[in-house]
Amino acid sequence: MGGGKKKQSLKQMTKPKTPKEEKHKDRKSGAPPAAKKSLGLTMPDLNSQKVMGELKGLKVLTPSVVASRFNIRLSLAKTFLKELEKRKMIEYVSGGKNLKIYKLSA
Repeated sequence: MGGGKKKQSLKQMTKPKTPKEEKHKDRKSGAPPAAKKSLGLTMPDLNSQKVMGELKGLKVLTPSVVASRFNIRLSLAKTFLKELEKRKMIEYVSGGKNLKIYKLSA
């Protein structure tokens, strides 16, 4: 079922062969990719008016929304929301094992 190697056409035979290593070196020699970003490792200040103002502007409070808004890791966003819940600043609305939805306390 495998068969042999495919016979190359004349055009493919006349093309100069470049090793794959050279192609990869060109990419690595440049600056690091712009899409790469580091996420924050510190929790936003719980007493800050700016942080609470941003939370009021959100329609839904979920860990993924908070993580993307404050540029922090998802695990840190979960602990941030749990801490806000302990302080009675937000209330748990619904959710299951994977998703928890909160709302701001009035």
